[in-house]
Amino acid sequence: MKSLVMIIIGLCSFLAVTQESKKTATEPYNLEGVWELKHQFLYNENNQISDTVLNQNGYRQVKMYSKGKVMWTRYDPKDNNEWFGYGTYTIKDGMLEERLEYASGPMMKIVDTTQVFKFELVMGTNSYQQIDVDKEGHYVLAENYNKIK
Repeated sequence: MKSLVMIIIGLCSFLAVTQESKKTATEPYNLEGVWELKHQFLYNENNQISDTVLNQNGYRQVKMYSKGKVMWTRYDPKDNNEWFGYGTYTIKDGMLEERLEYASGPMMKIVDTTQVFKFELVMGTNSYQQIDVDKEGHYVLAENYNKIK
């Protein structure tokens, strides 16, 4: 009888652990909501942070993610250009991929040469980091966002 109880307890424990690991394996990334750029990191050739770029003098960048769509806007009082974009996004294997469909004039010039923007994605509880990685796998720049809604 004790053996049967131990087997049942062991089986329940195993099922609970596998269900929890499935949950964390399939649901670690949730960008739904509104995010504001806090600061950026620049990296050296050893993938170490070499500098932190803080938002200054009214600079503001906001991204919104909802149901596979992304929209972002940036305001920089030192720049007379309008910066915004809209498109779709996917997350797979720790990578964030954004495909802009529509954007402001200066951004459309960039979109003409770069159709897909790919980033390594690092999630926190109320923050995320999108890291631009070059062809050799070196980190270039990270944008660090906090959730605002």
